[in-house]
Amino acid sequence: MNQIPKVKMMHTFLKRTALATVIGLASIAAFALPSDRNQPITLLADRATFNERTGVTTYSGNVIIEQGTMKLQANSIVANLNNKRQISLITATGSPTQFQQKVDASKGLTKGQAQKIVYNAETGIITLSGNALLQQDGASIRGATLKYSMNKGDVEAIGTPNKTGSAEGRVKIVIPPSASQSFPGARD
Repeated sequence: MNQIPKVKMMHTFLKRTALATVIGLASIAAFALPSDRNQPITLLADRATFNERTGVTTYSGNVIIEQGTMKLQANSIVANLNNKRQISLITATGSPTQFQQKVDASKGLTKGQAQKIVYNAETGIITLSGNALLQQDGASIRGATLKYSMNKGDVEAIGTPNKTGSAEGRVKIVIPPSASQSFPGARD
């Protein structure tokens, strides 16, 4: 007799966990290829827990989430629900946390990494902190912290103060040469 309530609890847990994962990935997948959104989501972790009272779902131990071209790898991912039971905050931590996704069919994979990646669903801001790096097709931006506003399309890169003038800790942007762009005053 005790088995039926346990099975129902497990079924409810799995539905909520899947829902939290889908909502969380939907925010990341907003920039994905349209075909990515139609792909199944695969989540692997050594452990998954959900606390109904606090609304916190935790995935830990070599967490890998994939959907189409999107792949996120982290040591742990914590998803927090607000009082309306909607995702409010997703935090991925790792050494480093890494992600990749093809956002444009005509360009290569966009790759990123940081010690921590936080997505605030209420503000639409993704923050990469701790030796943060984003790169695509030879272009890259690196800093102690990178913030991207999904609502405004703004990117803010923050370095650490460096009085020596060396590149250590400062924001570094690499723009590759392009045959389709020319700069005024430049000669071949």
